[in-house]
Amino acid sequence: MIRALLRPVWRTLPRTALAACGGLGLLLAGTPRLLSGEPDPWLCVNLLRGAALVLGVGLAFLLDDPARHTTAPVPARRSLRTGLRIALVAPGAALWWTVALLLVPEQARPPAGALTLEAAAIAATALAAASAAVRFTDRAEPGTAVATGLLLTAMTVPTLLLPERWALLVAVNDPHWDDAHERWAAILVVAALLCAVCCTEPARTWRPTAPARR
Repeated sequence: MIRALLRPVWRTLPRTALAACGGLGLLLAGTPRLLSGEPDPWLCVNLLRGAALVLGVGLAFLLDDPARHTTAPVPARRSLRTGLRIALVAPGAALWWTVALLLVPEQARPPAGALTLEAAAIAATALAAASAAVRFTDRAEPGTAVATGLLLTAMTVPTLLLPERWALLVAVNDPHWDDAHERWAAILVVAALLCAVCCTEPARTWRPTAPARR
């Protein structure tokens, strides 16, 4: 079954969106090398966070499938098709993130493990939102809406809606660095669980019904 699905799933991957976001993300990560003078650690960590967010935007399109309504009756379950899409993209995303980290000048490079946790949480959130959109709506290509929601969330929640004691975007030398990454780990776990739940096919598809005529 998996072997039979590999080629059609590969052909339907949103390669244009992934390539565009990947290129923009690497440009962000490599910006400090284009600037004169000593690299600013705070700038570098935020550019890497921007690159991770751009990757998340690309992954928001991963479950787009123009042929969704014609492939729904196939014997392969949605969880298998979704898992295969993620498996095909995961190695490239891991390699991309490694390159992004290495593009940051070594003397200003933030802790790789902590920033990788942040990137993984953002990616999982994007995939969870896309999975939920596929599970609870009939839209074949929810990527644009999911990407927009992810960007709006990233611009408002960490800076405007979260109290300071729950801050997520902290500096490397901030005493709350470890606490912030415990919260990032919690986001990753919740997003991964939500993605796993939404990847399953509902036992019954809900559709609004017209009121009965009298």
